[in-house]
Amino acid sequence: MADDLDELLDEVESRFCSSANDAATRRVAKNRSQTNRTSNACGEASKHDDIDGLIKDIFEDVTFDDEKVNTRASYKSSVESFTQTPCKRCCPVYLGGSSVPFGLGTNISQRTCSRLRCTACDFSVAAYDDYQWDKSCDYLFFRNSMPELEKLQSKMIRKRGSRAYACQCSWRSIQQLTDLQLDQQLRWVCGKHTE
Repeated sequence: MADDLDELLDEVESRFCSSANDAATRRVAKNRSQTNRTSNACGEASKHDDIDGLIKDIFEDVTFDDEKVNTRASYKSSVESFTQTPCKRCCPVYLGGSSVPFGLGTNISQRTCSRLRCTACDFSVAAYDDYQWDKSCDYLFFRNSMPELEKLQSKMIRKRGSRAYACQCSWRSIQQLTDLQLDQQLRWVCGKHTE
């Protein structure tokens, strides 16, 4: 029966195993069959010895092709595929009138943030150039009207150079460059730029 098993393993090796790993596969298979014969005949061989023998045979005989297995290159390419464009935040965050351009705001490049988000209502802040809010605006108006421009226009006044900002809980009309930190009531933050 052991001879039949060896023949069967040889046939499987010849059909399905690649030429590079033939020697290693043959050794592992012969070691298995010898171990099985020994354990069946004597009943004394432990499974621990079988596994150690198989592992030893694999490490002795298997060689890795440098072109096929390059762990550093494969790791680097996998890391590069998962990394995205770095996100940047405005520091400080500026609000400004319609004459001030939108973009990533810094101390050097003073631009109004185009990615404002409110931490109180978790809503994006909308900005409308050359408009300001009517003095009769209140919380309920913005809560019920945002972000529908048709509803908002009923309380917007046209004013050149001004910019009207609003989320669902806060609103401001700004004409000149203003640091957001100066207005402690607003809970607006930069929502990250991907530029």
